[in-house]
Amino acid sequence: MTRTSGYSAIGGIFEYLNSDCDYPQWSQYLIKTLRESGAGPEGLDVGCGNGYFTRALCRAGYSVKGMDISPEALSAASLISEKEGVRTEFLLGDITKLHLCGRVDFITAINDCINYVPENKLLKTFKGAAANLKKGGMFIFDISSEYKIKNIIGDNVFVKDLDKATVIWYNTLKEDRVEMEITLFSLNPDGTYLRSDEKQIQYIHSEAAVKSMLEEAGFDVRTEGHLGGKEKQRINFICRKL
Repeated sequence: MTRTSGYSAIGGIFEYLNSDCDYPQWSQYLIKTLRESGAGPEGLDVGCGNGYFTRALCRAGYSVKGMDISPEALSAASLISEKEGVRTEFLLGDITKLHLCGRVDFITAINDCINYVPENKLLKTFKGAAANLKKGGMFIFDISSEYKIKNIIGDNVFVKDLDKATVIWYNTLKEDRVEMEITLFSLNPDGTYLRSDEKQIQYIHSEAAVKSMLEEAGFDVRTEGHLGGKEKQRINFICRKL
């Protein structure tokens, strides 16, 4: 058994574990949103995990690099991109300490990336995103809503049993966050399983508070539900740097 923190255990197979998230439809929503906003061609996909959205954006004609805080996730991202013939670059980095060599046309942070940022670092994070964007550049991200974390995720246990891995996560709801204890059983080539345990924290952010801080950081902001709908378990923020 190995005991880790962050995305050390599940980072290498994150995309596989989330294969039921309808990544194709989700990526098309993201591409459509960027095109409708008139975003330029150069971007950064932060919290890219194993790089699904990074690869989708590259295939759509954008010049995009992926960034993640997990070396394990990035290692898998590089291997998958090479296997699929997608030419891009993956960077190790933290969205709360974003510093690029040159400004980009857009930044994306998809699938709860911002929920991993505590509230006292949000404004700094948003200002950092603005500083790395060209004028008029787009910052597009989502959060799991207060309702989802408090009523669906918090104080619940979830199990996902797949051919190559089984994951169990226990969620404990606190005042401003949900603490996750995750156990992963991953299949080895010899047919045995490796057990890994890790802890994660997702923070609860209100739509109003996030919008207020984005505006303070210099963005024009609009919000919508998942895939552009009205359902608000997941809230999308479409932000343009003023």
